Amino acid sequence: MSTTYAVRDSVTMLRRNLLHWVRYPSLAIMLVAQPILFLLLFVYVFGGTMGAGLPGAPTGADRTDYLEYITPGILIMAVASVALGTAISVAMDMTGGIIARFRTMDIAKVSVLTGHVLGAVLKSLVAVVVTLGFAVLLGYRSDASVGEWLAAFGLIVLLTFALTWLTVGMGLAADSVETASNTPMFLVLLPFISSGFVPTDEMPWGLRHFAENQPFTPMIDSLRALTSGHSPGNDLWLAIGWAVLIAALGYLWSRRLFTKVPAR
Repeated sequence: MSTTYAVRDSVTMLRRNLLHWVRYPSLAIMLVAQPILFLLLFVYVFGGTMGAGLPGAPTGADRTDYLEYITPGILIMAVASVALGTAISVAMDMTGGIIARFRTMDIAKVSVLTGHVLGAVLKSLVAVVVTLGFAVLLGYRSDASVGEWLAAFGLIVLLTFALTWLTVGMGLAADSVETASNTPMFLVLLPFISSGFVPTDEMPWGLRHFAENQPFTPMIDSLRALTSGHSPGNDLWLAIGWAVLIAALGYLWSRRLFTKVPAR
């Protein structure tokens, strides 16, 4: 099958995926609302104390300083939340019989999964923009240039691409929609054990070692540097490396499962 047909079929599957979001908005609202709720919780419940305790914080630092510190981590959580929804959508397709039907049709097989991935990228960008908009309403401000913001959004897209392929594999491997909704939960929890909410220097040794060497920490540190107008240094290369590795493994796993695992 030619590349033209593959692109056409992928666009069709993308449109199908986005229509699901429009027709069944409850899941979309829940996934977008989750990072916003965390943003409100941490800023207004913990922000006053945590802002004053940040390393190098000026005298009189408050929840606004903490808002600027945690916003990159909350944006990563928004991406992870949408990725979790992708696992659920894929599992619904696998258990609802539609995948078996697609396999009998004269369409590019890659388009089925590509539609989910492209849809998740667009949904993640919407979630990130909405979450960032709420952060601005709460007082978030940035000294970053247009170029640095473009680099930050490029990193978010790359991370979205990586996490989506990983959760597509989880959705294909799950034996039920309930399993698919639980398996990716660690993606939402990992930002809490990173530099997203407190500096890793403040953690006990074992926890600090884990936090400093897991994928989300260099991603959050890179976003924080870019959105505050600073150079991310080696953190950016670590973040890109982790994202590329996760994307490659997720893609290979998903392709193998889609070919081998029968629809249920």
